[in-house]
Amino acid sequence: LGFVWDVSEHNFRKFLTALSIFSKLEQEEHEHTIMASTIRVPSKFVVPSDDYRWPMILWSYPLGERCTAVRQKQLYVKGHPLRQQALEEIGFRWSGNATLGWLDVVHAAAIYSQMHGRVLNPPLQFVVPSPPTPDSELDGLWPWPERLWGLKLGQRLKDVRVKGAYLKGPDANIRKAQLDNLGFVWTPKRGRRRRS
Repeated sequence: LGFVWDVSEHNFRKFLTALSIFSKLEQEEHEHTIMASTIRVPSKFVVPSDDYRWPMILWSYPLGERCTAVRQKQLYVKGHPLRQQALEEIGFRWSGNATLGWLDVVHAAAIYSQMHGRVLNPPLQFVVPSPPTPDSELDGLWPWPERLWGLKLGQRLKDVRVKGAYLKGPDANIRKAQLDNLGFVWTPKRGRRRRS
């Protein structure tokens, strides 16, 4: 009859299934890249309807909202260490996408700073480049890891300056110190830059 005896377990299994499918689809989409084992579900992601890669029971499922609720309110996992372990085993991270985003920004910032004499002041339009050609002789020498290619570092650092992006919460002072150590220019000079 399909009667659900344990609603909490049923809801958790639904969440776990959706997360697993999301992870599998992401890996298939990025199979040419070396993906970290971390699942990054956008907070507003909803399982698409009429996409037959997903079971119909999951269509319109608000997976992004559920991930946020699991992190912030311990939805499905409070008092259930085996559920927490199951999520961790498939790559769910409790810190959320903002922390993962910061790690990418500070990693790219460190490379940029090293390449520019310990000065971190990229132009607004700066985007982390990929190598000029795939499988070129530069592959082993290319300074930018593949997962950072396409990161809009200039815009992200402008958001740090103007909006205080990534600088809220308990890690704010640590993150400011990281940027200071990389030579971050908090108040850049106004006017056009000279091309070097």
